Amino acid sequence: MPRFCANLSMLFTEHDFLERFDAAAKAGFEGVEYLFPYDYAPEQIKAKLDANSLTQVLFNLPAGDWAGGERGIACHPDRIEEFRAGVDKAIAYAKVLGNTQVNCLAGIQPKGVSDEVAEETLVGNLKYAAEKLGQAGIRLVMEAINTRDIPGFFLNNTAQALRIRERVGSDNLALQYDIYHMQIMEGDICPTLEANLGAIQHVQLADNPGRHEPGTGELNYRFIFGFLDKLGYDGWIGCEYKPATTTEAGLGWMKSHNIL
Repeated sequence: MPRFCANLSMLFTEHDFLERFDAAAKAGFEGVEYLFPYDYAPEQIKAKLDANSLTQVLFNLPAGDWAGGERGIACHPDRIEEFRAGVDKAIAYAKVLGNTQVNCLAGIQPKGVSDEVAEETLVGNLKYAAEKLGQAGIRLVMEAINTRDIPGFFLNNTAQALRIRERVGSDNLALQYDIYHMQIMEGDICPTLEANLGAIQHVQLADNPGRHEPGTGELNYRFIFGFLDKLGYDGWIGCEYKPATTTEAGLGWMKSHNIL
């Protein structure tokens, strides 16, 4: 069975952020991920990780004005210096927190910027980030996101992600495959995982529709988990879903799969 980590940006939100580490460990999780650590000193977060024997699995590069609706800046041609500064900031945090992979959000394609310019900007930024992170011993991953939840998100399907990865040409760039997003954009989850497992270094889950826990929608996660086992996937799966009620009440799916 793959290893599961709690996404603390979506799970245990009944608690303040730093208290979610305690709640995740109490629920039986051994790893955590979240969108961003940057509102807290890395030493604060590290103390919570250590106190709960939790592995820091992943977080995202700085992604612009999140509260203002931005969802990444890697495809924004006028934000390259800001992107590069964000890479340095992520490295500084990862060195303290101990995670060995960081995710890049491409962002919403800016108005007036062509597909060609957006892709050139993204490719250039990914080349820079992959090299800098690689020098620090950190893997870079990138995530395709559905355009129903985030209209205009530039990187939105597996074929596009693979093409951009090939253009970047770095061994230190892989895919973060979010089952929920890709169920919406393309379906065919298991064949896609099988065909591209060598390029996938992190997986995330939620059911569809609703983005709630497994068992609330159309996806057969019992089959998917078994399929990942069959493929030999040994990475983490991030539980990045919105609990239908409370986090604790929704964890029954993990117990039914003998995970917790």
